Amino acid sequence: MLENVRLSFQGIWSHKMRSFLTMLGIIIGIASIISIVSTIKGTNEQIKQNLIGAGNNNVTVSLKQGDGDYWMDNGLPSGVSKLSDDQKKRIREQDQVENASFYTERTYVSGIAKGNTTLDSAKALGVDENYLSTCGYQIYQGRGFVESDFSKTHKVVLLDDTAVLTLFPDESPVGKTIEIMGEPFTVIGVIKKADSFQPVINSRDDYYTYNQESYPLVLMPDVCWPIVFQYDEPENAVVMAKTTEDMSTVGKTTADIMNESVTNTTDSLSYQAEDLLEKAKSLQELGQSTNQQLIWIASISLLVGGIGVMNIMLVSVTERTSEIGLKKAIGARKRRILFQFLTEAAVLTSIGGLLGVLGGIIMAQVISRVSQTPVAISIPAIIFSVVFSMVIGIVFGLLPSVKAANLNPIDALRRE
Repeated sequence: MLENVRLSFQGIWSHKMRSFLTMLGIIIGIASIISIVSTIKGTNEQIKQNLIGAGNNNVTVSLKQGDGDYWMDNGLPSGVSKLSDDQKKRIREQDQVENASFYTERTYVSGIAKGNTTLDSAKALGVDENYLSTCGYQIYQGRGFVESDFSKTHKVVLLDDTAVLTLFPDESPVGKTIEIMGEPFTVIGVIKKADSFQPVINSRDDYYTYNQESYPLVLMPDVCWPIVFQYDEPENAVVMAKTTEDMSTVGKTTADIMNESVTNTTDSLSYQAEDLLEKAKSLQELGQSTNQQLIWIASISLLVGGIGVMNIMLVSVTERTSEIGLKKAIGARKRRILFQFLTEAAVLTSIGGLLGVLGGIIMAQVISRVSQTPVAISIPAIIFSVVFSMVIGIVFGLLPSVKAANLNPIDALRRE
């Protein structure tokens, strides 16, 4: 086998230009497939990141009425009780769950002010002690919530950057007092997201999906929520899955557990998970047929390259007729001649496959720079391409190899 490989390299090197031109179809085909697959994979990852964010794997489960959010400003929903400690424990103890938090929420709150300055359309949350870590928030001024804030019902709040810029544009907010629905609260800290994720917004739907993140955000301990809003409001959940692929399963299971608290079947009330992973998959599938067509088109060049390999191997058999006849005259078997030419064809296309992989990676990077399209090099595609190129060499080299193995040694020696 090693001798066959050595002879293959020797034959390729002795006809460098001819060998390169033979490999060109393989190189172009493999490079095209690698660059297309890498661009598709990069685009799919960009779609997933745009929807899911910077790798936080969070799933939000909230109370819906039909397909829309239930607005607590309409009053407490009938037939929906608060989550029990057992339900919360079961949600946190799911195998695929890293962390979980439960909170109450009001959006478009207008009763948050400092003096004559009021926040417009703020988002107020009553959170538990796990909310900051689950949602990936960091404290960069002041402090976060501590156990005594919950046990002693301290009227304290955390603000985000947007709220601080409006209420405290020229001073530190820590230690200052703001009013929420007429109740005084002390600002103990300022929060920001640990990961700076900037989604790509290409449509109005994208804007409404991501714009909620730009609302001024005010967090208070959940025990303080009834002071300014209602008692016994149903809670939402944000659950951090261990992997992105677990998000759909975690969201569905969490919603099922929370729906045990819903007995109202007449008003279409139910807890539903915001399945961003499924939305990302749907967007990815929209271009799937086009992507497959591009790959098939690129594969045509591999077929052309395979025909080129067959042609050059037939020429090689003709050129080396005397050599084949001499080997058979001194006792070489058909199998030996067959494997020699098959090995040469496989080595030729494998080298073309490796050069194609290198060219595909370079082409993908060039496409990324020129079109600002993200790419992600696919290792399985690289391995498949190299193996496939070797298979092409074996398949298209089979006919010339059989022809060489079946040559009559006497006729071969006579031919010049």
